[in-house]
Amino acid sequence: MAGMEAPWWATIYVIVPIFSGFVWLGMLLGMLLWWSVKENSVHLVGMSETQDIAYISDIGAHQLQPLFIAMGTVTVVGFTTVFVTERWLRHRGTIAPNTSRFQKVLSALAIIFAVIGMIGLIILTCRNNIDYSTTHDVCLVVFIAGYILSAIVVCWEYQRLGIHYRQHRILRLSFWIKLTFIFVELGLAIAFGVLGHQKRYNPAAVCEWVISLIYTFYVWSYAIDFIPAIRTKHYASKETEIDMAEGMEAESRMRGYPGGVPQEQAAYGSTGATRGQESRNF
Repeated sequence: MAGMEAPWWATIYVIVPIFSGFVWLGMLLGMLLWWSVKENSVHLVGMSETQDIAYISDIGAHQLQPLFIAMGTVTVVGFTTVFVTERWLRHRGTIAPNTSRFQKVLSALAIIFAVIGMIGLIILTCRNNIDYSTTHDVCLVVFIAGYILSAIVVCWEYQRLGIHYRQHRILRLSFWIKLTFIFVELGLAIAFGVLGHQKRYNPAAVCEWVISLIYTFYVWSYAIDFIPAIRTKHYASKETEIDMAEGMEAESRMRGYPGGVPQEQAAYGSTGATRGQESRNF
């Protein structure tokens, strides 16, 4: 299979999280530059009298709300498809497949929490913090909590996968990146809530901007997970698969199993011998 080439569309798996991350980052930078450069850090409607640093929502409640809605929606919709795609690729075996039903449940929960976070962000961008402050604040909590919970179950799934696929270094790397995201974002989210409750709006605003910027790198981290999906060994032609199957059948008959691979597998299953199975695979 050394001469095989992965289909061109396989790179889409990696491109989607990278694209989603850049859309989110572009939105943040665009809003920040508009407020700090074009508007000269003006005191916006909705900001507290003692507040000098605008929240993202303060900026998104004015002229840039269409940008906030459009780019925020594109980001979370694209990112949510990443979770669905990963589940599909593990089901197909293109990337390390789940080895238990519990892992599949964790994968499904990751999708559900990501969808909840996605809905939270879309609603909060449409309901600004001036006219719909309560709804906006609730959806902000839903957005942050949804993706943190999603990251937790993804880490849990990767930890279980890592037990069975110790040779897959990408799983370990991705696990530690996402675990770091959980602790950092959770700590910042708590600080954001406490500072806001204490009416210390400037440091709270800084926490919000940092949380949002770190979210960009979390989205990008999923590109790492899809690297195995674009390796050529996953795209064997049908003819190659048939040749491999026929070769395995011939080897089984040469080892004294006229029924071929099924008979040999049944023999190993009944005796519990594994050494012969390993030698056959290699």
